[in-house]
Amino acid sequence: MGPQRRLGWMSLAAATTMALAAGVITAPAAHTADDPVEVVVNGDDVRADNVNGLTYKGLGVLSCNSTSNLLMDYKAEHPGRYWELIRVLFGGKNPLINHVKVEMGSDTNTSTGSDPATMRTADELADASRSPGFQLAADAKTVNPKLKVSILRWVMPRWVQNEWNKGTGSDEMYKWYKETILDAYEKYGYMVDYVNPDTNETHNPDEAFIKWYKKAIMADTDFADPRYGIPAKKRAKAEKAYRSIKIIAADENTTHHFGPSMLSDAELFGMVDAVGYHYNTDDRRDGPVGSDTHLPYTRLATGENKYNEDKEVWYSEGVGSFGYTDYRVNNTEGPNGTSTGIGGVQSALDLANRSVKSYANSKRTHYIFQPAIGSFYEGAQYSHKELVSARDPWSGHLHYDAAIYVMQHFTQFAKTGWENDTNTAGIWRTVPEASYSGVSGTENVDGSNGAPSYMTLADPRKKDFSTIVVNDSDQPKTYRIKAENMRLGSDPTMEIWETRGPDAGEPYDANLKRLVDEIRPGGAGYYTYTVEPRSIVTLTTLDKSRDKATKQRLPESRDRTVLDTDATGKKHNTRDKVLYADDFGYEEEGRVQVGTGDGAHKTSQPYLRSRGNQPRYMVDQTGAWEVAEDASGDNVLYQYMDQSMKDTGAWNRHTPNTTVGDFRWENYRATVDVSFPDPAGGLASLGVRQQKGMAISDAAYNVRIAPTGAWTFYEYGRAVESGTVAASDGYRLAIEAKGATITTYIDGKAVSTYQDPTPQTEGRVKLGSDFHRTAFDNLKVEKIDGYTPYARAQLDNMDSSVTYGGTWSRKASLGDAMDWYRSTSTGTTAGSSFTVPFTGTGIDVIGGNDGTAVLDVYVDGKPIARDAKTAATDKRLATYALRGLPDGAHTARFVLKSGKIVLDAFHAISGDVDGTVDTAPIRDALEKIGRPAQADYTADSWALFASASSAAKAAAAGRQKGLDAIGVEQITDRLEEAHDRLVRKDGSATR
Repeated sequence: MGPQRRLGWMSLAAATTMALAAGVITAPAAHTADDPVEVVVNGDDVRADNVNGLTYKGLGVLSCNSTSNLLMDYKAEHPGRYWELIRVLFGGKNPLINHVKVEMGSDTNTSTGSDPATMRTADELADASRSPGFQLAADAKTVNPKLKVSILRWVMPRWVQNEWNKGTGSDEMYKWYKETILDAYEKYGYMVDYVNPDTNETHNPDEAFIKWYKKAIMADTDFADPRYGIPAKKRAKAEKAYRSIKIIAADENTTHHFGPSMLSDAELFGMVDAVGYHYNTDDRRDGPVGSDTHLPYTRLATGENKYNEDKEVWYSEGVGSFGYTDYRVNNTEGPNGTSTGIGGVQSALDLANRSVKSYANSKRTHYIFQPAIGSFYEGAQYSHKELVSARDPWSGHLHYDAAIYVMQHFTQFAKTGWENDTNTAGIWRTVPEASYSGVSGTENVDGSNGAPSYMTLADPRKKDFSTIVVNDSDQPKTYRIKAENMRLGSDPTMEIWETRGPDAGEPYDANLKRLVDEIRPGGAGYYTYTVEPRSIVTLTTLDKSRDKATKQRLPESRDRTVLDTDATGKKHNTRDKVLYADDFGYEEEGRVQVGTGDGAHKTSQPYLRSRGNQPRYMVDQTGAWEVAEDASGDNVLYQYMDQSMKDTGAWNRHTPNTTVGDFRWENYRATVDVSFPDPAGGLASLGVRQQKGMAISDAAYNVRIAPTGAWTFYEYGRAVESGTVAASDGYRLAIEAKGATITTYIDGKAVSTYQDPTPQTEGRVKLGSDFHRTAFDNLKVEKIDGYTPYARAQLDNMDSSVTYGGTWSRKASLGDAMDWYRSTSTGTTAGSSFTVPFTGTGIDVIGGNDGTAVLDVYVDGKPIARDAKTAATDKRLATYALRGLPDGAHTARFVLKSGKIVLDAFHAISGDVDGTVDTAPIRDALEKIGRPAQADYTADSWALFASASSAAKAAAAGRQKGLDAIGVEQITDRLEEAHDRLVRKDGSATR
């Protein structure tokens, strides 16, 4: 950047108030909420010579700590849907995402779960295919060859950590990084573009090691080692690419040390290409203007520093949209209980404001979502904060959130990415003087104050520009935009593209990214437009009105089909006794297409090799879970993390465990063979009905056994019963969960039966071990005769089909990750009601509750229960469960009589019941109550009895389709209670 440009920039800054120093441009001081916001887009401010700091790179995705674990299953099970996802996120002329960042794992839990270590020992050959992030990048490159790839670490494998802790681990760290990078290069054909040598979310950047690492890269000439697997003819190319790797640092969180260090240390400045930090939109403002601690990131990006050079500044980790926007629009968090639409804290508009404010305040031109794709089971830490939900690959269900449309307001109206070496790629520049944000907050950003929030991107040739405006308030805001010294041509028409929530009576997606107006400059050359409340608009001089890609709608979600397969575990089959099975051989699985050749083509690979031998459908919370041959040559699932690997850093410290299955599974028998190949010992665990959490003890019922034969049955983490069987090298474990009765089997013999007074009724299967190599085989999940196997479907409390009467607080902002989609509806006013349509034989009311709520319940207009009590429950459990309805479409209405109820979700119970069901308890109850005469009783009490009696007679006669044992129990109880509640007209006692 030449001295004239620099002096011009600093003279402008000096003319403003202190708050505007060093390039932070804000709205006029006299601005009030009702004044139009004036924005001048001056071509002289479009810095074509700034190729790093002000080029708009767009968006990135972070793959880490199990967030991508199920993606490779989507590819194998529904390749069409997977490759469509790749095109939606990474493809086209204006890709949404330009960068895949991979956080290398160490088999330990670093928030939602664990990512596999690419090298578990110093001698093991690196295997990047274990980590889905590397393959996601390879596949993305098939539609976006210019995609960038970066890596960093959080915690390190034990063999590295041991030396690092001694202060001598630089070589080990370098080896781990290098061999992983070269393995990805050999397998997929791309060289990683950026490396952060430091640890993720450090508070004290290791500047010495960053320098050491950069020097090591530049001095490295060894690419012939057979460990790398690089053919001789490719080594020169590999060396050139490897030595071109750039440095990104330091991925701080809560601290801002590295920016000042870059400015004060010339050697560090020369070695580091990009700086990034997490979860904060602001720059640092310590010390006097011009000091290294005052607006260091702004000065790095603009080049207004003593080196006269601009650097990339990234928002190198930030959240996606919390919950589902299509549910969120039904919240009551606006003024006087109105909805905030697609806005509010942690909403899609909050994401947009984070991008705007982080640029306006700290000149960050790249935002990386953690994650953009949520492909791990719900119930783990940080669930539902993504752009795309991909959590049950057996169904192919993908939910594309409206936040994607919101972020396309940035990426589809500019040419995004990284400039080339000759500065001819035409990447659009951000314009500091035409960008500002006055919304409140530095992480969870709140735009309700109505302050201006806008960002301008411009063609470096000054031929076009786009201004993105976010109005996350309840009042309209008028903008007046003027172009000066721009070459807009003969047609200066400006298109207005808008995204906002639905108007009354409209479908949810009625107003998502649509062309709403075309305007021309008026008096004094200003374009004038009023931005609607709770909306984002892009005002652009580009002609996008005929562009099919801009108008393209996101793919629709499929139904979330319950996991119910045949005995192979591959094919959907509701007619047999199997819910799911895995023998870990995968003969039923075909070959898989993998992006190779740096995106040039796709290669067909065997199923297990394509995924680094990772098992199907399993999400690892802790441990090294991988398929390999046993001594007999058969495939089994091993947990490899042993005593030599265990003491690595972790966010959540647990013994190894992995999760598989469907959260809607209810009554089933899970079986698995376990064995102990580690002569040092071992422990194997099987758990059922896991709904949330990341430890083996988060399975509601779990059994653990050692090779000595000592076993213990647990309810969550509480030991209930223990015993000993004969010592053995292996056992067959099974747990049968039917209703409140939980029976544990070892080698086919029942060793424990537990009757839970407050049972958890649904959830997945967990496998676990301690830190010894342990083998698992022949996993099978089976239905139980006479019992419903699963809930058919889930409705969220915010789903538009659920209606509410009376007074409710419906919360979507700052929600708990253990609440489905981070939303709840809470009622405390007697007479308030909620009505839920569903199809099935019953319904569960899910939510964390204190048990004070008392309900009247109606189904299809008929009373079912009066003064029904609810249970005190943890989150994701049923506070009220209704069973025994005829299988079919129903409408349930619940009226709050007293107390407090928190609604999270509703589960509709399947009528798919195998075997015979004993209805003798119903017949006995009918015989016991006899034939009361309607004429003797009050109309209200008779209505409840008539409903219960009719259901009981239908069930006793075999006319109750879908009836199971729990339904029999409830029908009997409702009949007896309704009879007890009969009130005689003459006021005398019923009995």
